Amino acid sequence: FKQRYSCTALSSQPGSQPNQPDAMFPAISDYQKIGIGLTGFGIAFICLGVLMVFDKGLLAMGNILFLAGLGFVIGLERTFRFFFQKHKLRGSGCFFGGILIVLLGWPVIGMLVEGYGFFILFSGFFPVVINFVRRIPVIGNVLNLPGIRTVINKLSESPSMV
Repeated sequence: FKQRYSCTALSSQPGSQPNQPDAMFPAISDYQKIGIGLTGFGIAFICLGVLMVFDKGLLAMGNILFLAGLGFVIGLERTFRFFFQKHKLRGSGCFFGGILIVLLGWPVIGMLVEGYGFFILFSGFFPVVINFVRRIPVIGNVLNLPGIRTVINKLSESPSMV
């Protein structure tokens, strides 16, 4: 059963051996699978915390789960290198400061500060994400509406993805 339905048994090449992993789908370690789950739960808790009128317990749990998941997915060293690059220190400070403000009991202000830090940290990835989302059938049509198109084009004109 395990070999029949595992990722390594799937292959797009006819006649290839069943134990060869497919080149299009790189193997995901167990730690990365755990990290994806933690990150997903973190995002879900943050969304629930916002829906429950900025419930500080849910927001705090979501932030902790999101950061733990990120550490599991890309590794602790790469996580630290990402957050503590010299040109990203302002964004990291706002992001972690917002998490601290949420933990101290000021969820609305903390989420605003954290959102600003998130925007600064991940603004280099916005053009990639926007170009990917533009290819999705229904959402791509919505993004091409006249008023939305100008805002999306402004967001996708980021100078670099460093």
